[in-house]
Amino acid sequence: MKTPAKVMPVAAAVTALSTLACCLPLSFSAAIGIASLGLLLDRYRAWLVAVAVLFLATGAVQLYRDNRACRKTSVGSVVLLVLAGVIVIGVTLFPQVIAVVLANVFS
Repeated sequence: MKTPAKVMPVAAAVTALSTLACCLPLSFSAAIGIASLGLLLDRYRAWLVAVAVLFLATGAVQLYRDNRACRKTSVGSVVLLVLAGVIVIGVTLFPQVIAVVLANVFS
């Protein structure tokens, strides 16, 4: 998987995690900015998850095309795609649990 193809799974994970922006504990001044960003992004949560799924699908298609063109598929690319898929599915199905885990990690 070439470098541009590795961008799509990472973009999917970042897009999915951006839906939890309101729940992360940060310093007071950063929390005010993140809270307003979280309120703005809350309206678009379904769209952001849909974009994350679209990014995952694009990454899977790129991985499949590389494999189909007789290029060697790297293990790192597959692991990155699977990890991004787990993050997107986790954020979609269990957003509150993921928010609590991220809050515990960053506090």
